[in-house]
Amino acid sequence: MAEDSLDDYIDAASKLLKLPVEEAWKPAVRTNLEVSMRLARVVDEFGFPDEAEPASVFTA
Repeated sequence: MAEDSLDDYIDAASKLLKLPVEEAWKPAVRTNLEVSMRLARVVDEFGFPDEAEPASVFTA
């Protein structure tokens, strides 16, 4: 995603969530989004077989 697109996304998401993001924070927020998207691509590219089941949930 282009840097301008991420900046636009940050602006739109902050407005939607009514969460102010100061200009000084934007580089850190952008870096976090870039890392998150890179990791999401790794997970998305992993090929799960069709018969894969979600992990069980254990409660105490």
